[in-house]
Amino acid sequence: MDGWFAIVALLCALGCGLNAGVFFAFSTFVMAGLAQLAPGDGINAMKAINVKAVTPVFMSLLFGTAMLCAIATVMALVSWGAPGAVLALLGAVIYIAGAILVTMLGNVPLNNALMRVASADPAGTALWARYLRDWTRWNHLRTLACTAAMALFIVALW
Repeated sequence: MDGWFAIVALLCALGCGLNAGVFFAFSTFVMAGLAQLAPGDGINAMKAINVKAVTPVFMSLLFGTAMLCAIATVMALVSWGAPGAVLALLGAVIYIAGAILVTMLGNVPLNNALMRVASADPAGTALWARYLRDWTRWNHLRTLACTAAMALFIVALW
C-alpha cells in the first residue's frame, strides 16, 4: 500500500483509534461512575454529556473517520489485489457498521429517550437502570469495532 491509499489508511487508523479510546473510557469507567450516582443525578449528568458530545470536534472525529473509511472502501475496491486492500476494506466496513450504525441504531435512540424523561420522574429511575445496561452494551460493541478497525488498518499498512 502506498501513496494516497496509505495516507487515507493511516488517517483511518488514527480516527478509529481515537474513537476507540473515547468509547473505551465510557465502557470502562464513565458509565460505572454514573451508575454510582443517584438515578436523577446520573440522568442529569448523562444528559449534559450527551449535549456536549454533539460538538464539531467529536462529530468531525466520528463522522470524518466514517468519510475517510468510505474513501478507503473505494480505494480498496479500485486497488483490489494490492497488498492491504482487503484489510483496509474490512477495517472500513467494520468501522462504519460498528461505530456509525451502532451509534445511530443503538446509542442515539437510548440518548433520545433519556432526554425526554424528567430526572425526578419515577419512570426515569426505571429507564435509567435499563439505559445504563443497554447503552453500555452498545458502547462495548463500538469500542470493539473501532479497535478491530484500527488494527486492520495498521496491519494493512505493513
